[in-house]
Amino acid sequence: MRICLLTGGGYPYRRDALGGWCRGLVEGLSRRTFDLLTITDREPPGAPAYPLPGNVVSARAVVLGRGEPRRGDGDGVAAVLLCRGLMGEPGHADALFADGLRRLVRHVDADPEGPADDPLGGVALAEALLDAWRAERSGPPGTDRLPLPRLGLRDARTAATLLRHAARPLGVVAPAVDLVHCVGGTTPLLAALAARWRTGTPLLLTEARAVMGRLRPTEERFSPTVRTVLRRFREAVARTGYAEAGLIAPLSAYHHGWALRHGATPTRLVPVPAGVDPTDFPAAPEPDTEPALVWAGTGGPDSGIGPLLDGYAAVVAAVPGTVLHLVGVTGAHEDHCAERIERSGLGRAVRLHPLPADHRDRYAAGHVVVHLPGPADPPSHLIEAMMSGRAVVGVDLGPVAETLGDAGVLVPADDPAALADACVALLRDPARRRALGDAARRRALACFTTDRVVRAYDALYTDLAAPPPAPVYELALAVPAPRTARPATLRWLAREQR
Repeated sequence: MRICLLTGGGYPYRRDALGGWCRGLVEGLSRRTFDLLTITDREPPGAPAYPLPGNVVSARAVVLGRGEPRRGDGDGVAAVLLCRGLMGEPGHADALFADGLRRLVRHVDADPEGPADDPLGGVALAEALLDAWRAERSGPPGTDRLPLPRLGLRDARTAATLLRHAARPLGVVAPAVDLVHCVGGTTPLLAALAARWRTGTPLLLTEARAVMGRLRPTEERFSPTVRTVLRRFREAVARTGYAEAGLIAPLSAYHHGWALRHGATPTRLVPVPAGVDPTDFPAAPEPDTEPALVWAGTGGPDSGIGPLLDGYAAVVAAVPGTVLHLVGVTGAHEDHCAERIERSGLGRAVRLHPLPADHRDRYAAGHVVVHLPGPADPPSHLIEAMMSGRAVVGVDLGPVAETLGDAGVLVPADDPAALADACVALLRDPARRRALGDAARRRALACFTTDRVVRAYDALYTDLAAPPPAPVYELALAVPAPRTARPATLRWLAREQR
């Protein structure tokens, strides 16, 4: 069986939480053959950040350009359907939206070797958005959504530019495989839907999308109307993906509930919690150093670095000499991270580390791990910290509460004071800190190991894409078997001579 693992800007080119999850899956399923395809709008990646195992036959990164559209003959009807689907209520509007996406896929040139085409190039998308907004405002009021804000020409043009870029994954051509496994959010899902509609390839969707209530930092400058259009677009893509996927594997109960609220069929949902390899994160004794906190993240604008530094300032004031170790800050975000640290005035007490070559060193420098996830982070970093036997203070976002359980301390989101208080209490109480670390490792070993993930996905791949079993025929014998005690042989089929 050949599988295309389709991600959004990560594995195997970038080391992040989702990349580590993908690596464990691919290496664990050594009997399966993988084509790796990732889609990004960043700079073209260099060499893979992870070594590629022997069961990977190809690895490709598609960079979505931000320049002017390359096509001038877009499908206007598809644009109208797309916009009507965005402005309408879920239900009938979802069918319009999906029809619009299908028309766009049929319209683009499917060139596996060339750059991603621009499905909405040359389309008067701003006008289509305005027409759809006017039609929705003049119709009966909806019941499932908040009232749509006023859409002016300027906002329509801004939203059209953003939607034009967001739709470009529809022009990405996936390799010819037996199954497409999509991991991530809107960008890879659009490419997976295009593969589904072009070739009929079965689709498996791992639901690991971001905490949808939080804005991306780059979107805060947009008007409420533009943000509403973007949110509706992402939700409509998710609902379309749920309708097309043969199976959906949520990473947590949080993701499971999100999928149900957005139209996923319950019988297609198979929860598969995230997991890590226990041998990569063995329990280690606490360091004999000054008090230290560890946080793992990229250090980017949406990684949670801002609230973390706000809380850390209060920790230092209460426990002088406490050091903060930032593990995994990527080269692309070093400048942003350094700027935030400098503005906090705590530069001498903060240590920046790239991801260590040895997994065991990731959390070894700290006494307490602070888990403040970015909006797109799966719970992998949290599970790593738990597996390492460290006491964890987790911020209540997404699946953090259900993953941590009672094996750590949970604090409210957007409350740096509560975060600081929890860290200070653990730094001052070594016995409780170690007890929580032991409980966290026991919980991680019981619930969140890679072997569980590998076994589950091996079965899901078989269910979706394995060839049907060979037909079985029953042979009905016309002559009854003898009722004697002699050994059973074929001689009983011959009539005995009298």
